[in-house]
Formats: sequence, structure tokens, C-alpha cells
Amino acid sequence: MSPSQAKPITSADKTFISLRNDIVEGVISAGSKLSEPELSTKYQVSRAVIREAINRLETCRLVERKANVGARVVSLSLDGLLELYQVRESLEGMAARLAAQNMTDQEVSDLNALLNHHFDRVKDGTSYYQEAGDVDFHYRIILGSNNQHLISLLIDGIYHLVRMYRVQLGMAGPRVSTAFDEHKHIVQAISNRDAELAEMLMRRHIMYSRNNIENKLK
Repeated sequence: MSPSQAKPITSADKTFISLRNDIVEGVISAGSKLSEPELSTKYQVSRAVIREAINRLETCRLVERKANVGARVVSLSLDGLLELYQVRESLEGMAARLAAQNMTDQEVSDLNALLNHHFDRVKDGTSYYQEAGDVDFHYRIILGSNNQHLISLLIDGIYHLVRMYRVQLGMAGPRVSTAFDEHKHIVQAISNRDAELAEMLMRRHIMYSRNNIENKLK
């Protein structure tokens, strides 16, 4: 189970996850100011709980603080996308390389089964990128790297900001099937324990995704 899917333990955890999802999915608009009193009423928790959630969202790069302005949801921009995906391409490429070396045979088998499970949805043209399928695929590989520093940088750091760009800008259409094909080739390289190829294919996959979103932003 990935960290984002872990069962919330406290009221603060539940509020943080709810607020994070609302930001990622655009329920709370990009660039909007976050008011502790308003959010406290909306989520029916204390302002202290909201303050803690906002602090955690700042760590996830979903919220930024500016002098004389306070906390705001980050804005989606072309420059922000390019910087984020440069980092993602490098880190997830490394994750794929390590996954090819470190995933157990059972984990590789489970990854193949996950991909097979997604096939019908892709055939129907369902928006693969916005659903859990794509998220699970990347999580599995990141966790399969077995490198805790890398896992923390990606999953606890930038991954929800990546989701925010993808979910709000939409990834339906021809990119759905091509992204799925790229996933298949990455899994094949990991299955073959070809670390160099797995890294190259993952980096290329993320570059194509970046180009797709960049075209939408332009």
C-alpha cells in the first residue's frame, strides 16, 4: 500500500488528505488564497488542524507562502511544469533503474498483473492518467526502487504536484493509449532486469508526458 493510500489515523491526517485531494483535483482553485477560518468551517475542524494541514501541504509543494499575502495554492505555469518535470524525469528514471535491480520476482509479477488489469480501461479510451491506474503504476516502481531517500523525494515531495498538473489539465485522448504502451515497455525492461533500458524508457515516457501538458498550457 502506498503512503497516500494508507488509512488516515487522526483527524489531522484526514483533513490533510481531504485538503490535498481538493487542491489536486481543482476543487480549491490553483492560485487561490487559503483562509484558515473558512477552511475550518468547511472541513469542520479547528484552525490549528487546518494550520497543520497547510504546513504539510507546503512541504508537498502544493502551497506557498508569500510575505503580506499568506498561504496560497500554487499556480500552474509553463515554467513550473518544465522545472518539475526535469526533476521528475531524472528521479523516476533512477527509480526505474533501481526497480529493475531490486524488485522481487513477486513484485515484478504483481506489476505485470496491474498493467493487465488496466488494459480494458485503456481500450475504452478512459482517461488513464487521471485515474488510480497511472498513479499505482508509478508508485509501484518508485517503491520498488527500495531506496528510502528517493521514495521520500518523490512520494512525500513532488508527486502530488505532478498529479495536480496532470489531473487539472487532462490527459484523455490519444495520449491515453500511447502512455499505456510506454508503461508496457517499461515493465518489460524491468521484467528482463535491464536497468539501463528501464531508466531510458522511463525518462522518455516522462518527457513525452511533459510535452503533452506543455502543449496544452501553450
